Amino acid sequence: MNENSFGGTGTAARSGTAAGTRPVTGTDTGAGAYDVAVIGGGAAGLSAALVLGRARRRTLLVDAGEPRNAPAAHMQGYLTRDGMGPAAFLAAGQREVATYGVERMSGLVTDAVPHGDEGFALTLADGRRVLARRLIVTTGLADELPAIDGVAERWGRDVLHCPYCHGWEVRDRAFGVIAHPVMPAHQALMVSQWSADVTLFLHTAPEPSPEDTARLEAAGVTVVTGEVAGLVVGKAGLTGVRMTDGRVVPREVLFVGTRTTPRDGLLTALGAATHETPMGRFVTVDETFRTSVPGVWAAGNVIGAQEQVVNAASGGYRAAALANADLLFADLDRKVEAAAA
Repeated sequence: MNENSFGGTGTAARSGTAAGTRPVTGTDTGAGAYDVAVIGGGAAGLSAALVLGRARRRTLLVDAGEPRNAPAAHMQGYLTRDGMGPAAFLAAGQREVATYGVERMSGLVTDAVPHGDEGFALTLADGRRVLARRLIVTTGLADELPAIDGVAERWGRDVLHCPYCHGWEVRDRAFGVIAHPVMPAHQALMVSQWSADVTLFLHTAPEPSPEDTARLEAAGVTVVTGEVAGLVVGKAGLTGVRMTDGRVVPREVLFVGTRTTPRDGLLTALGAATHETPMGRFVTVDETFRTSVPGVWAAGNVIGAQEQVVNAASGGYRAAALANADLLFADLDRKVEAAAA
């Protein structure tokens, strides 16, 4: 399991405030402002909060509490955390950041606007306001599953997305792949490394290119034309894929590509630049994870669909380190200017 397949932080707010969090209300200014507000409590956000807490920054972590990886039973490929459940991973991260004085607030940030000479005012869905000098946005993305009967119900169990996350656990079983409308052959070719029995269902996707057709033949992938109507599920799980013409193709595991929508509304409202990718339009960041908006960084799936948990955590770490340095030198430069005056 990783952020590429189910990671990130959701958009629905949880009620109440986490233990140990001081809610900021009204028009808190000056000394009442946080150094950094981290918006999103997944791997990237927790990693950023950990770095900032250890740097002795007054840090607020705002978490909407609906991680993208909630349907998955485990996450893989994260050194020393391989096989750990996503909920257990997040709980461990929350405990760690709390030991460094990071405040955690449950809720959904609905608005972020510039405030004063430097800083931002955040508004939560329940009306609370928060001021912060810098922002790190780690709000993840949302998956749109193919509109096929049974796919949503089996998502995260035997309907999967990322072979790096789940391939080992389902290796050598009968795989099915629903072709992605943009890259119809790509996922089938990738998962063929984990099973010699792979069937690609073109569904509504175009025919693969001649080059990919040759690759599919080389990989031993069977191609099935026609639209998929739904899944056939037995007591033990998925048993087949049912076509609209009534055929049932026996399969034990189904891989699907999702349409991904980054939860970047706060960033784009602030004017952050974006760029087009094969997986959609995402906010642009530089090598330090800084967006085009001064004082705003972003990390995790909000900046790309391929940010697995370990990569998201790394991105949050680097964004936090650079945000901290930005604050440090801004404050030192002000002192230098004041002394010269």
